[in-house]
Amino acid sequence: MTKEIEGYLSILEDLRGQVKKGLEGLDERGLDWRPIPGKGDLSTNSLGAIATHLAGSETYWMKEIIGGQPTHRDREAEFVAKGAGILELQERLDKAAQATKVVLSSLSPSGLDEERQFRGRKVSVRWGILHVIEHTATHLGHIQLTRQLWENQGRRSSP
Repeated sequence: MTKEIEGYLSILEDLRGQVKKGLEGLDERGLDWRPIPGKGDLSTNSLGAIATHLAGSETYWMKEIIGGQPTHRDREAEFVAKGAGILELQERLDKAAQATKVVLSSLSPSGLDEERQFRGRKVSVRWGILHVIEHTATHLGHIQLTRQLWENQGRRSSP
């Protein structure tokens, strides 16, 4: 495994650890809470839905786009996921991590420059990996903010 791939794996491991930390100590009510309930573009996502989406997205990108193995993903269901406890969410993230490690460990140094099809265009494997990192980091910020909102419900700031 190249140093570059080791670096990508390390970054993703760190980000996933921060995602898990954002879920710690919450029951199903906290994991399913949405700051702005509703449907469609007007609603926000729960911590459980974001974690489920991150696991689904990472698995899809690593196994299907980069690794060429079908995943049978239901992306829409990720955003309405409810009722999963902390252990189930951690397991989903761990499965995604394992899939990532298997796929990236099998890449040769030149494999990072190979191209894959995504939504009718070509992207390099390296671009796909960096996209997963960026996507995870973005949603980590959503998790951190949603957690802060959950913990501070009903509090008013001082003038």
